[in-house]
Amino acid sequence: MDYQNVFKRYELKYLLDERQRQDLLDRMDGRMKIDGFGHTVIRNIYYDTDSYRLIRNSLDKPVYKEKLRVRSYRQVTADDDVFVEIKKKYESVVYKRRIALPEKEAVMWLAGGDSSGDSQIEKEIGYFRDFYGGLKPKVFLSYEREAFYPLDGSDTRITLDSNVLARRSGLSLRDGIYGVPVMDNGTSILEVKVSAAIPAWLIAFLREEEIQKASFSKYGRYYEEYIAGNETGMKERLKYA
Repeated sequence: MDYQNVFKRYELKYLLDERQRQDLLDRMDGRMKIDGFGHTVIRNIYYDTDSYRLIRNSLDKPVYKEKLRVRSYRQVTADDDVFVEIKKKYESVVYKRRIALPEKEAVMWLAGGDSSGDSQIEKEIGYFRDFYGGLKPKVFLSYEREAFYPLDGSDTRITLDSNVLARRSGLSLRDGIYGVPVMDNGTSILEVKVSAAIPAWLIAFLREEEIQKASFSKYGRYYEEYIAGNETGMKERLKYA
């Protein structure tokens, strides 16, 4: 199956409770259709410095921020392709560039090895890796996702994420799903991905439900709750040490 490797769009996030999620699904009936992947579990390994420079900078809400992760849509073997992605955000516009590599090659490359290719995206990721220096896998983060596309041919994409789990051990996409919950039970993350305007029907739904845009990062929430030095974080560090 073909994958898109370059993205430029606005990504707007909202937090929904169980009732709001179901109401949204009802509103999407006849307007949006679930994509060909159906219900998936997305797995990510986030790379960062030992001081967590990337996520700390992101949480400061700068005009420009960036991150590096490796992603798969299922548990993989060493020879299965995974995506190495750099994601940048500048003045609310999200830019994402990624390449597919066998998992073992991706891990070796990000650890400082040579790349097998010479594409522009590989050069950008290699520069990112070298610029920050010493990037290491720091957090495994997974979540269940349903993604929808519009029936009218417009470019709006909607995703609903739930059951967000994270951990700091077993940092491999070859391992299974486990970790501590990052979200309250029953909460879903609505992401609206557009290049222009949000559909009128969705604006009406958000207004009626009084749902405000949220500045929310799954990795950021996990860092704040379990790594940044509070009591809960100390318990989690001991549990997964």
